[in-house]
Amino acid sequence: MKKAGDLLSGLSEKERYQKENNISDELFAIWEERLQNGLQQKIQVDLPHYEYGRLFPRDFNIYSYQFYLMPGEVIDASVFTDSSSTRMFLELYKQAEDTDTVFEKLSIKHNSRSLEYEVKEPGLYKLLIQPEIEANSEFEFFIKKTPAYEFPVFEGKNADIGSYWGDIRGGGSRSHEGIDIFASRGTPVIAASSGRAGFTGEKGLGGKQVWVRDTDRNQSIYYAHLDSIVPNLGSIRKGDTLGFVGNTGNARTTPPHLHFGIYKWRGGAINPIGFVYRVEEAEKPERPGTRIPFRIETTSSQNNLRNKPASSNSKILKKGSSGETMLVKGKSADWLHVRDTLDQSYFVHESIVRELD
Repeated sequence: MKKAGDLLSGLSEKERYQKENNISDELFAIWEERLQNGLQQKIQVDLPHYEYGRLFPRDFNIYSYQFYLMPGEVIDASVFTDSSSTRMFLELYKQAEDTDTVFEKLSIKHNSRSLEYEVKEPGLYKLLIQPEIEANSEFEFFIKKTPAYEFPVFEGKNADIGSYWGDIRGGGSRSHEGIDIFASRGTPVIAASSGRAGFTGEKGLGGKQVWVRDTDRNQSIYYAHLDSIVPNLGSIRKGDTLGFVGNTGNARTTPPHLHFGIYKWRGGAINPIGFVYRVEEAEKPERPGTRIPFRIETTSSQNNLRNKPASSNSKILKKGSSGETMLVKGKSADWLHVRDTLDQSYFVHESIVRELD
């Protein structure tokens, strides 16, 4: 046993998978090369995204999803299968600066059913989900994003945000370094994150204000224009009441609102919207009971193969012809996730295809 353990030590998780399952080098190489195929795919999805289907042994499908993310957003991907022994490999990449084709690896979860990652930099991200070679199971993928912080106004919602990062201030002399959340005077202002209270009091443009140090992220959270402040703030827990909405400071002529800002240590202000913006209806739906086909044929001469499971806000990646055959990788709402004979992936609407035996 010690000798076997020594042989496996130093190997990557995928190499361990190969050794533990006695997979030939030739078969493993085919499976490994699918990673490059996934990185080259142009499938994009809006979050939350739900997809279901069936995994078949040695079909070598790899699932690739692109989406734009902002700092403070947490990507949360979950995989569900009807076989608990099915191994899944999840990897997250970020598009490198000044390129459209190079993606840098950020996070890996091998033999896992979930991946969670808090975004530090804005950009295009790509999630790859790769089943093991002999996977034989129905599956569901659910990919969503959530904000890292609590919404900082009690019972507030996205629609209460009335002014955003970068809005013009001072007649054009400066830009807005935060967001404004409007609410009735006296509405509790909630600690968006745990931390330690810094300055609390009244000064400058912010009027009555509270600063909370978020040591986990090396940044400070700024709550301004408060009507009043809870006394003796010290150690802060997420959800604590810090004060109450008002319009002090340079907000005296405006309706009551909270100015909410985030400042990185030695980095200045950053856009806080990703940290607090709520994603609506981000619960996994029930899996439909209908079976999806394994192989399909297009029935329309207007066969638009798209990068998203939607007609609007999507790109046509390929205009196919009637009678083109494709393998089905999965389904999202009324759209089939397909793979053509050139090994490229698309979404096609189910109304223009028919199942082949």
